[in-house]
Amino acid sequence: MAQKRMFSLQVVDTDKFMDMSTSAQALYFHLGMHGDDDGFVSSPRKIARAAGCNDDDMRLLAAKGFIIPFDSGVVVITDWKINNTLKNDRYQSTIYQEEMAMLQNDSNGKYLISSGMVPDRFQNGSNSEPQHNLTKHNITKQNKTEDMGADKPPTRHQFLPPTVEEVRAYCTEKGYDIDPDRFVDYYTSNGWKVGKNPMKDWKATVRRWSRKEQPCGKSESKPLWTVGTTV
Repeated sequence: MAQKRMFSLQVVDTDKFMDMSTSAQALYFHLGMHGDDDGFVSSPRKIARAAGCNDDDMRLLAAKGFIIPFDSGVVVITDWKINNTLKNDRYQSTIYQEEMAMLQNDSNGKYLISSGMVPDRFQNGSNSEPQHNLTKHNITKQNKTEDMGADKPPTRHQFLPPTVEEVRAYCTEKGYDIDPDRFVDYYTSNGWKVGKNPMKDWKATVRRWSRKEQPCGKSESKPLWTVGTTV
């Protein structure tokens, strides 16, 4: 594992990052320094305690989309590949392959939970394929999987959470007076669920918020910062 880590201004010099508490910002840097070559951090709680941070800081990083927690206890830095680049001869693949299999990358290299592998209590999906360390072995395995599923019927449409920009554009188009940032933060923290059911149509949920003017602070279910773990 490399001993030097980088942080991109595209990530840390944004209002979204700077609006967080200083302790949450500090925890992000500490987690970034302890990430393996794929951005996975094995002992995030231990690092938080050593840095003088707490679970609220961890929850905030998860709610804002700067980390993705797993129920195994590890987290991954969402913008790892935007922050860091490694030469192939120095790269060492993460040992957390099960968690890695649940991730995909968008066009900028940002980690997202694969829409086909969404856990029950956390969701953040994309339809992009990971492009880092795409070896011959991985290509062969992918082709084999596709061949095995060639005769299977197509799966139903999978829900993809919207970005803040998509929500803002839709609200502007329809004239809805809701806060897109609060909308995305709220449903990111509760796993994009409406009540106890997974969300199927975020635009319909925006319309319902507009009609009822529901404040973000009234939770439909208790927010979670970690996959499968109730805080």
